[in-house]
Amino acid sequence: MSAKDKEIAVKFKPRARLLLQLGDQLIKNESIALVELVKNSYDADANKVDIYMEHVDIADEGVIIIEDDGYGMNAETVENVWMEPGSDFKSEKFKKRELSPKYGRLPIGEKGIGRFGVHKLGNQIELVTKKEGAKEVFVKIDWTIFDNYRYLEDVPIKIIEREQPLLFKNGATGTSITISGLRKEWTRGVARNVKRTITALVSPFEANDSFSAKFDIADKPGWFEGLLEWDDIKDYALFNFKGTIAGSKIKKFDYSFTPWASMPKISGRDADKDNAIVSKFLELEDGDGRKFSLGDHEVGDVIFEGYIFDRDAYVMKLGVSDKTGFKHYLDNNSGIRVFRDGLRVYDYGEPENDWLGLDLRRVNQPTKRLSNNILLGAVYLKRSDSSDLIEKTNREGFVENAAYTAFRDSILHTLNIVETLRFSDKQKLREIYGPTPKSEPVLNVLGDLKEYVDKNVKEEEIKKEIVSGLVKIEEDYKRINENLLKAAGAGLSMSVVVHEVEKIILEVAKVLKAENASERAMNLVKHLEKLIDGYSAIIRKSTQTNEDVREVIDQALTNTEYRLSSHKVEVIKAYKNYKGGSKTKIARGLVIGSIMNIIDNSIYWLEKAGRKKKKIYIDVSEEEKGFLNIIIADNGTGFLLPTEEITEPFVSAKPGGIGLGLHIASEIMAAQKGKLSFPEYGDFELPDEFKHGAVISFSFKR
Repeated sequence: MSAKDKEIAVKFKPRARLLLQLGDQLIKNESIALVELVKNSYDADANKVDIYMEHVDIADEGVIIIEDDGYGMNAETVENVWMEPGSDFKSEKFKKRELSPKYGRLPIGEKGIGRFGVHKLGNQIELVTKKEGAKEVFVKIDWTIFDNYRYLEDVPIKIIEREQPLLFKNGATGTSITISGLRKEWTRGVARNVKRTITALVSPFEANDSFSAKFDIADKPGWFEGLLEWDDIKDYALFNFKGTIAGSKIKKFDYSFTPWASMPKISGRDADKDNAIVSKFLELEDGDGRKFSLGDHEVGDVIFEGYIFDRDAYVMKLGVSDKTGFKHYLDNNSGIRVFRDGLRVYDYGEPENDWLGLDLRRVNQPTKRLSNNILLGAVYLKRSDSSDLIEKTNREGFVENAAYTAFRDSILHTLNIVETLRFSDKQKLREIYGPTPKSEPVLNVLGDLKEYVDKNVKEEEIKKEIVSGLVKIEEDYKRINENLLKAAGAGLSMSVVVHEVEKIILEVAKVLKAENASERAMNLVKHLEKLIDGYSAIIRKSTQTNEDVREVIDQALTNTEYRLSSHKVEVIKAYKNYKGGSKTKIARGLVIGSIMNIIDNSIYWLEKAGRKKKKIYIDVSEEEKGFLNIIIADNGTGFLLPTEEITEPFVSAKPGGIGLGLHIASEIMAAQKGKLSFPEYGDFELPDEFKHGAVISFSFKR
């Protein structure tokens, strides 16, 4: 620096809108915003948090109140901690291992910004808080005025100390936050998702007597009807396990297979770490077989437990009475969650976060591997011992450092053991109660063929080639059977495929037995492979492209324009008013065909209902879980069969109906990691005239 250079001292000057951006961009939805406030109550030594709402379906009239019985704040704490974005108040407490006075808790929050998520919920906030021996404090903030001021320090906010408390009387302490001027109108679907999130704050498997959070919407009692809870579902779990991982090995392990009373032909079993299989895999190994230790990081002991369910139709028929509720609960609550000091770390275990890659693992070994939608798991950590697991600022799990990798690999290693044990019990269950040769003729014949070849064909080269062909046939057949190929679009039904495959396989069986693997047998096997390959190619060609779903709907309506016109069906195109992002990756042709099928069904049932004004309503909506939804509703008869049955193949309430349309649509959506569902009236905003008709949702994952 020369003598003529001028040095100017400057300071960072945070803009007033910074707090609004913190709320909008770091807190992704209403559920997480409320969770952050509940975490603050936990840190304040609260025993309970009550979340009360009313009129939330009308933004201007809606009110949200979050009230706890924690130790509260005085005016100084409100001014110097609560009003200070990025405050290190809690992080310093954690560094010093300073425990809360009543329940001995270490702070869960440490970033000092979670409370600004209230802006995600509403434009006005009123804070009332009282600490023991201090005056009640009142603060009112109007977020809408922040854009009127240039810098944060310019925004006028006043703290009022009340001589006489208005809320926390007779020595009571705590904090109450009232939010009004809601940022959006709540729907039944959003409210149910928030209810699920708040309920899931603590593990369903372990009671936490020192902390509970309750959520209620006073003027919408029907919004939560039909929501099953853990106590309603736990007895349906056929398998459960619990293990403790410490250092480089599994220190404790217990597994149980518990058949239902309706399964008298099979016995349950238990296994612990002395089991012949388990004992061989107690040392931790990663996916590449390398040994590792949690002791190399500040992670502490990891406790992992879980309950495994079975969604196969033959199993559910043996004891699940409410199949719709059962599957809906698993769809919304399954997965593996993480809890630290008893409080959940988001967003592990959310439907859209397959943080362990379970569904991808299952692709290679579908019969053995567990998928998220049949597993409810919980991982427990201690806050004091797991400082190397650092929560991301955006509240979407841990920073993916070396400690996180070791933590994740330890869970997967334990899960590998559980899957091995379960596979054996699952096979026994299937042998006794599973599909019979009559219901699975192709796979049964293939199994018999492989067994016959193994015993009777002597030439190893011929045997190897035949078995290889049969294995490939079995794999391809299963894939076709699961995805139902592009049956409707190709002008083929699944019954044709099965019929042709069965005829050739049965001929193979006869020839093998009669001619002992002659050249004719080899040719038949090769012909069958080519046939299956041809059908499989149809599936492989259904590649996904980035499409605007509104244009896809337009095309489907264009394709059905004549039928709609001839039957005098009015189409209400609400999707034309959708303003959000409407592009996502889909298999365009398959989706168009599926929508056309739904429209055809609606036309049929509208005619059957004898409606004077036949209407179909189509809209596009984006829900909280990262899905873009196409909603199709009609004012017809509604579904005459239970919705859990109508996506099964060959099930139809239509006389003479083949019953493949909805099954194909469901499989197409599943293949694209989406889902076909049947929302209840109120889950999405629909005109009253569609209240008693059929409602279908195509949900595409973003």
